[in-house]
Amino acid sequence: MAYRRRLLALAGRDLAAEDPAALMPAVGRVLADLASTGLAAALAVARAELPDAGADCRIAVLGMGKTGGRELNYVSDVDVVYVVEPARGAEPAAALATGTKLATALQRVCSAHTAEGSLWEVDAALRPEGRRGPLVRTLDSHVEYYRRWAKTWEFQALLKARPVAGDVALGRAYVEALQPMVWAASEREGFVDDVQAMRRRVEENIPAKDAGRQLKLGPGGLRDVEFSVQLLQMVHGRTDARLRSPGTLEGLEQLATHGYVGRHDAGELDHHYRLLRTLEHRLQLHRLRRTHVLPTAAADLRRLGRALGLRAEPEQQLEQVLRGTRRDVRRLHEKLFYRPLLGAVARLSADDARLDVRLTPEAARQRLAALGFRDPAGALRHLEALTTGVSRRASIQRTLLPVMLGWFADGADPDAGLLAFRRVSDSLGGAQWFLTMLRDSGAAAERLAHVLAAADLPAELLLRSPEAVAVFADDERLAPYDRAQVLEAMAPPADRRGDLLTSVMAARGIRRRELFRTSVADLVGLRDLAGVAAAIADADDALLEVALRAGVREVEARQGSALPTRLLVVGMGRLGGRESGYGSDADVLFVHDPLPGADEGAAQAAAMAVVAELRRSLTAAGPEPGLEVDADLRPEGRQGPLVRSLASYRAYYERWSAPWEAQALLRARPVAGDLEDGPGGEPSLAARFLELVDPLRWPVRGLGEPDLREVRRIKARVEAERLPRGADPLRHVKLGRGGIADVEWTVQLLQLCGGAEHPGLRTTSTTAALAAAGEAGLLAAADAEELLRTWQFASRVRNALALWHGKPKESLPVQRSALDGIARIMGWPPGAAGDFEEEYLRLTRHARSVVERVFYGG
Repeated sequence: MAYRRRLLALAGRDLAAEDPAALMPAVGRVLADLASTGLAAALAVARAELPDAGADCRIAVLGMGKTGGRELNYVSDVDVVYVVEPARGAEPAAALATGTKLATALQRVCSAHTAEGSLWEVDAALRPEGRRGPLVRTLDSHVEYYRRWAKTWEFQALLKARPVAGDVALGRAYVEALQPMVWAASEREGFVDDVQAMRRRVEENIPAKDAGRQLKLGPGGLRDVEFSVQLLQMVHGRTDARLRSPGTLEGLEQLATHGYVGRHDAGELDHHYRLLRTLEHRLQLHRLRRTHVLPTAAADLRRLGRALGLRAEPEQQLEQVLRGTRRDVRRLHEKLFYRPLLGAVARLSADDARLDVRLTPEAARQRLAALGFRDPAGALRHLEALTTGVSRRASIQRTLLPVMLGWFADGADPDAGLLAFRRVSDSLGGAQWFLTMLRDSGAAAERLAHVLAAADLPAELLLRSPEAVAVFADDERLAPYDRAQVLEAMAPPADRRGDLLTSVMAARGIRRRELFRTSVADLVGLRDLAGVAAAIADADDALLEVALRAGVREVEARQGSALPTRLLVVGMGRLGGRESGYGSDADVLFVHDPLPGADEGAAQAAAMAVVAELRRSLTAAGPEPGLEVDADLRPEGRQGPLVRSLASYRAYYERWSAPWEAQALLRARPVAGDLEDGPGGEPSLAARFLELVDPLRWPVRGLGEPDLREVRRIKARVEAERLPRGADPLRHVKLGRGGIADVEWTVQLLQLCGGAEHPGLRTTSTTAALAAAGEAGLLAAADAEELLRTWQFASRVRNALALWHGKPKESLPVQRSALDGIARIMGWPPGAAGDFEEEYLRLTRHARSVVERVFYGG
């Protein structure tokens, strides 16, 4: 009777509340306390039924589930587990028998139907072995079961275990004995996968007719919130005791307070959980019937909508509210429950998960040394700077760093990786988006650690603009941009600046961003050699275009009139072939064509002025990386004028063109300036320049014997004179024996000889020309394959050298640490530097034999 009165009084206050969602946690606590009182009373009745009141048995009733978490519903099962111990002097077998009688009677008393109804359905199915196991066990038996046989879900269930009736001291002993196992459960093999799989199984077992109406078990329902909170608690709670609340909302608040869940996400989940629980209460109060399935009758839905305060169109409003709630809960559940970082944290040992300033300095240094840090004391200082304090940033870093340290340690230079991470973190301060990205996206955190510990170049580029770390968030942010997209990004900020240098510096910043995105995509395996080369070439093309436009504006403003000539920048070398590397200069030719009626001298002077401004703006010191512009491949080399008119190029090539100049033109590709034909079909300067040079680079009769000898003579001279003093010809990637230049000169010789006859050779691409030479029969298939494999390998090595050192380098290092770093960038496993070196030497040796046969005719 008393229970019924208290239940009705509570329901009355609940139904009359202006904000039932705010009252919901209190309702759950009161109901759980009522259940505890009822269990205690039922146990007293059970003892009274025994002749000696069960004096030989101590028994504790542990509340589980919503009873243990003090978040009970109006009509719920009361989940319990029983633990017994013999009273002093009693036999264990007798105590177990008595305990079984007491537990059985307790459940009968609670579920018995009377004129006042029943108390609660008591469910002991969460006990060891479930319904197949004994109803009661001793404490030692419980401990042994959980130590040896318990499944992951059973430890998850113990999160909410709480003494609710009977022998309180025994109940506390039960909790104290099992809690260490609960908080160590996440160290079990496959723990996170097990919990995630269990959630999926729950959903799969929902009857199809109820799937869209299940408030508790369905997608976007209560279980999504509860499982998310519990999984995060179990993974992080083993090292952070502040997260061990048995209640869902209290646990969620703790996770948010200490940085494991974003405040906004936690606030959304709290709001939606309260709404779903309130609706669950309203659903059950109607006829005091246990259900979690929404009704289908319009009248019932209308009543529920009004019970939530929806007055205008309660059925439609309820449906709309539920749809949005389920969508948001599911989204947040998938974000948190399937967070990649969870699996990584769970795989750490408890000691490794505590790798921060909570260890003694000496212990921390020893562990850092064991991980592979060369300067453990320095690494410890970085850790202390990142994790010390009570700020949210420090709290999140304490969660991230134990995992990230392992990822840094997997890199070739863990010390540099950790230092760069600290510098990025310091630069970004407490920027919430940065910490949230790392915490919520394990892939982002892992990629960042991998990249920073792999190479200097991306770290240096990132530190120039730390907010660029956002590219680690997902693959889409690392997708390649073509020339038009880069130019679209560069032009507006450059156009907004008033003077030349600030305009071009803004564009240089976009190029730096592209170099960084490309290097990251390269290091994480999202960009191959051709993709890297094309991305860098496109960024350089766009920058040259912006710098050219800015130079034109500068000169026109200075002269007070429009430019009297058209301008063209022609890419040469690797830029022309769209085979640029991280350390490549921009090899170019500058061409102009006076407008009709313009004075040729004035046009030449204006063109020279624009090119001078272009070069100055691209190489000027500043906060953004410059681009070296090399025009040495122009007619007459460094002795010739920097800019020529198209007519001057024509006159020069008709009279003086040397074989090396024809060879250089093989990779000529217009990249900036007058690229598009006019609206009336007037050919662009780019088209007319290509029309001029095509007969030179693909001569109709191929190369005559004198020109062939000259090309070979120049190549031999390059080998003898251009190799840097002291450089090992076997290790110089560009100019060494069998290196990049050997392959390119061989391919270009075949293009000069056969380009007129074989259209496939008329390409600025080395790889395409190699393939065409093989198809045309100018090169044996095996030789073509050998040269292609070596050129690609050596080009990747050249890129890896620039990535590792942070600047262009041309020779394979001899130091093992640097060689190992290069090898690992190339995808070789740790410790394989010797094998990598041998592979490089083998490939270049074989390529050189092909070069000597094909190029030199040996």
